[in-house]
Amino acid sequence: MEPGGSSTERGDGCFLYYAYGSNLLRERLLLSNPSAALCAVARLQDFKLEFGHHQGRTSSVWHGGTATIVQSPGDEVWGIVWKMNASNLISLDKQEGVEDGIYVPIEVNVYTQARKVLTCRSYQMKDYVCGPPSPQYKKVICLGAKQNGLPADYQKKLEAIETNNYAGPVPIMEEIEAAIKAKKINSA
Repeated sequence: MEPGGSSTERGDGCFLYYAYGSNLLRERLLLSNPSAALCAVARLQDFKLEFGHHQGRTSSVWHGGTATIVQSPGDEVWGIVWKMNASNLISLDKQEGVEDGIYVPIEVNVYTQARKVLTCRSYQMKDYVCGPPSPQYKKVICLGAKQNGLPADYQKKLEAIETNNYAGPVPIMEEIEAAIKAKKINSA
């Protein structure tokens, strides 16, 4: 390992990133992290998914609570392991609000469906007040879960999440929907 390097960094200049929120959706992640490549569907044991507002402030991007993971014995969170170029580490940290102290990078060990353990970088919100997500944010998470074939019972759990019924504009949602449409046109 390089001095000062993280053990999640690999010798090939790539790192593994475990996504459990809006970055489950490929088009969302690729907006600012073009190197992301799907590696595996994976389970994080003894954690649960929560939604919250950092320091009680609503996300100006999503207009509601955003996802985080908290330790919770016996629970599990399903997500996606993305293999990313180390050059996207800065853009990913920026997207997650690391420099503003919203999320902190953590290292997690996740289990793939082939029972392989992968050590990944992930993010955890610090200092937050629980609060429901916007319908738009929930939709992105559910679309990502479906796109990547997360277990059906976990998808049902995600579908059942209560939202704050926000109905105003969410510019990033328009960007994501445009990216999904463009992909459909290109693959037609």
